[in-house]
Amino acid sequence: MEQNQLDQETFSCSICLDLLKDPVTIPRGHSYCMRCIEAHWDEEDQKGIHSCPQCREIFTQRPILKRNTMLAVLVEQLKKTGLQAAPADHCFAGPEDVACDFCTGRKLKAIKSCLFCLASYCEKHLQPHYDSATFKKHKLVEPSKNLQENICSDHDEVMKMFCRTDQNCICYLCSVEQHKGHDTVSAAAERTERQRELEERRGNILHRIQDGEKDVKLLQQEVEAINHSADKTVEDSEKIFTELIRLIQKRRSDVKQQIRSQQETEVSRVKELQEKLEQEITELKKKEAELKQLLNTEDHNQFLHSYPSLSALSESTHSSSINIRPLRHFEDVTAAVSELRDKLQDILGDTWTNISWTITEVETLVSDPEPTNRAGFLKYLCEITLDPNTANTYLLLSEGNRKVTVMNKPQSYSSHPERFTNWWQVLSRESLNRRHYWEVEWKGEVHVAVVYNNISRVGSGNECKFGENEISWALDVSQDGYRFGHNNIWTSISGPVSSRIGVYLNHSAGILSYSVSETMTLLHRVQTTFTQPLHAGLWVNRTGNSAEICKPK
Repeated sequence: MEQNQLDQETFSCSICLDLLKDPVTIPRGHSYCMRCIEAHWDEEDQKGIHSCPQCREIFTQRPILKRNTMLAVLVEQLKKTGLQAAPADHCFAGPEDVACDFCTGRKLKAIKSCLFCLASYCEKHLQPHYDSATFKKHKLVEPSKNLQENICSDHDEVMKMFCRTDQNCICYLCSVEQHKGHDTVSAAAERTERQRELEERRGNILHRIQDGEKDVKLLQQEVEAINHSADKTVEDSEKIFTELIRLIQKRRSDVKQQIRSQQETEVSRVKELQEKLEQEITELKKKEAELKQLLNTEDHNQFLHSYPSLSALSESTHSSSINIRPLRHFEDVTAAVSELRDKLQDILGDTWTNISWTITEVETLVSDPEPTNRAGFLKYLCEITLDPNTANTYLLLSEGNRKVTVMNKPQSYSSHPERFTNWWQVLSRESLNRRHYWEVEWKGEVHVAVVYNNISRVGSGNECKFGENEISWALDVSQDGYRFGHNNIWTSISGPVSSRIGVYLNHSAGILSYSVSETMTLLHRVQTTFTQPLHAGLWVNRTGNSAEICKPK
C-alpha cells in the first residue's frame, strides 16, 4: 500500500494533486497536467513572466508545451492497476484549507476559486470550467476563503466596480443609487491603476534593497578595513614603544657606565694623592722628631755643631690641589636626569593627549552628522589650556592656564622661541585635528582664533597677527559687534552681542563656526580646507582686558 501511494505521488500533478492528465514536462524538468500548467500560466500572462509552480524558476518567454508520451503511457498503466482509488488523505480539506463548495460528505481541497461563481472547486468539480464554453469568461484564481467579501451586502450582487470618491468596492446597483454622481470605474481598471502604483513602489523598494545591499557590502569592507588598520597600528605601536623602551634602557645603561667609570677615575686620583700626603706626613714626623731632639740638647756647642747639618724643609706639593669648598660630586647628574624625566613627561603628556584624541576620533564611513543643537555641540567638548611658552610677556595666565589678562608690565617668563614678541597673543597647548567644541568668555576686545602652529612669532607684521594672514582665522568680538578676519580680509557680522562665544571645529570637513553659546545662534560659518593641525588662539587688545576658555554652563 505504501509503495502504491509512493507511485501515485510520483506521477501526480503538483497543481491538482491528481494523477497526470496529458502530462507535459517544462524546461525545468517538472511535469504537470497540460491543462493545469496552461491555466497557471494564463494567470501569469498579465505579469509578463511565467514561473514553475514547484521551484519558482522564471521564464521570460512562455515555454511551448509538448505532451510527454512516456509519462502518459506510465500513467495509463497505473490507472489500469487501480491505484487511482480514493484520494489520499492529504487531498482532503483541513481546518486551514479552502474546501470545495460542491463536495458532499468529507470535502476535498479546492484547487481554484471562481470570482464569477464566487465558489471554490476541487479538481473534479472544476472540470466543467475547463470543458464548457459557458465558463470560458469566468476568472479562476488561487483558492480563497474571502469570496463572500466580493458580495454587496445591500444588493447581494458581485462588486465589480470601485468608487474613487469613497474609496471602496461597489456593485453596479450601488453606482446608480447611493454612489450616483461619484467617480466610479470598474474594479479591473482600478486594479490596473493601483497595480501600476504598486509595481512602481516595488521597483523603488527593489532599488532601495540594491542600494542597501551595496551599503552592507561597503560596511563589511569598512569593518575589515577598521580591523586591519587597528591590528596594524597596534603592531606598529608596539614596535615603536619597544624601540623607545630599548633606547631609554640604553641611555640608562650609558649613564650608569659613565658614572661608574668617572667614579673609578676620581677615586683613584684621590687615593693617589692621599698616599702621597700620608708619605709626606711620615717624613715630616721624622723631621719633627729630629728637631725636637736637637731642641732638647743642653750642650750649646753640640747644638751649634749639629744645626748646619739640618736640611731645609721642602714645600708641600699636594695641599694646594685640595680646595676647601662644598662638593656636589654626582648630584648634578641626578638633576640633569630629573630634568630629562620632566621633559619626557611633558612631551608624553602632550603627545598622549593627541594620540588619545586621534584614537577616539577615528573616521569611518559611518560618521556622526553635524550638530544642530547645544547637546550635539557639547558631544565634542574638549579641554583646552593655554601654552605659557607662546604667551606674550605682557599676558598673565591664570585659572589653570585657561584665562589670559593683559598686564601693564612684563611678566617673568623665560626666553622661548615660540613666544609672541609684539602682539598680545597666546596659543593653546593642544593640537586640534578632529571635531572639537570650546567656549570663550571675553572682556574688552578679543580675537577668538584658530591658527596653524607655524605662524610667525617675532615682529609686529601681519604674518604674526591672528586673522591677518592665510594660516589663521579669527573672530573679533567687542561691544561694538563682530568681525571675521582671514588673510587680512575683515567682514562685519551681525548678531546679538554676547560675552560668551562658542567655537566648533570639524577639521577633516574644513568647517569652523562661531555661535552665541547661550542660544547657539550662529554668527559665522567657514567652509575651507585645513591642511595642518590647528591651535586655539586668543588676542587681547589692551591692559585689563581678558579672555578665558571656560567650562560650559
